[in-house]
Amino acid sequence: MPEPSTTSTAVLSTGIGFASFLPGIDGNALIGAFAGATLFVMTSKELGLFTRFLYLFISLIMGYVLVPSIQAHTPIAEPALAGFVASLFCITIALKGVQYLENADLINLIRGKSK
Repeated sequence: MPEPSTTSTAVLSTGIGFASFLPGIDGNALIGAFAGATLFVMTSKELGLFTRFLYLFISLIMGYVLVPSIQAHTPIAEPALAGFVASLFCITIALKGVQYLENADLINLIRGKSK
C-alpha cells in the first residue's frame, strides 16, 4: 500500500498538470514550483503529515508567485528553474525570519543597537 503522502503527491501533480493548460498560467513555472515544493516536503520527515501538506501548498503558491522576481534579480532565466528554487527555499527562509524575530529584542533593533 502506498504511503499517504505519495498518493497525495500523485493526485496533486495530476491537478498541477491540468492547471498548466489554463490560459494565463505559466506551465513551466508552475511545474518547477511544484517540483521544488515536493522536494522540500518529502525531505522534511520530522514534520507531521498535515504540516507537510500546508508547507507544500504555501511553497507551491509562493514559488509560482516569486518566479518573475527570481528571474529579474538573478541570472536564472528559465521559469521552471526559478520556480523550483523559489519554492524550495521560501519556507526555510520564512521560518528563519520568524525565528529571528522571535529572538530579537525589538526595542534595541528599532534603536539600531545590537545585543
